[in-house]
Amino acid sequence: MASSNLTRSSIKSRYIMITGLPGVGKTTLIKKIHENLVKEGFQCNGFFTEEVRSNGHRIGFDVITTDKNRGQLARVSDNSNDVPVSRQTNFKVGQYTVNISSFELTALPSLYYPTKTKEERKLIYLVDEIGKMELFSQSFIQAVKKLMSQTNVYLIATIPVPKGRPLALVEELRNNPLSHVVQVTHQNRNSILSEVMTLVHSVVASQVT
Repeated sequence: MASSNLTRSSIKSRYIMITGLPGVGKTTLIKKIHENLVKEGFQCNGFFTEEVRSNGHRIGFDVITTDKNRGQLARVSDNSNDVPVSRQTNFKVGQYTVNISSFELTALPSLYYPTKTKEERKLIYLVDEIGKMELFSQSFIQAVKKLMSQTNVYLIATIPVPKGRPLALVEELRNNPLSHVVQVTHQNRNSILSEVMTLVHSVVASQVT
């Protein structure tokens, strides 16, 4: 695993893991990375997570794919949400109930790996995030692992900081020798983009797919 010091060589890296405390700006950073890559002519697949707010209060999260499809990820657990009652005790993180079927329907197609892709064609996937909610889905775990097994795939993802019980896939990615971990803080979040883009270019070798 390469360190979060962006001056270190990342030639052998294929994964960029963006981590930091909740609310520090991980999603904002990965969206800006996507915007820059698209402007430069790169094709990217994947999804981002956005807060859903009502009357000034956060009531849940949606996932939005790079091609603008939106689906529910989670909602505050009460009788007014759209998550079936039968699922509300099985897939919960804090006050939120995870809507697995909606998440999988929206997110999984964005992680599809085309089986007839030529090995020399580099594919970039952005995943925001690989965390507790998403990891309730075994299909999501398998999709990420399939991407990791492909030598022409470059994965840029957000992951949580270690807390409580370790999340197996998160720790596998955090400690993978092909990973470069970027730590986002309140101090660097407004200045880190250009450095991260330099890292991204070194990882994908500036080759448009």
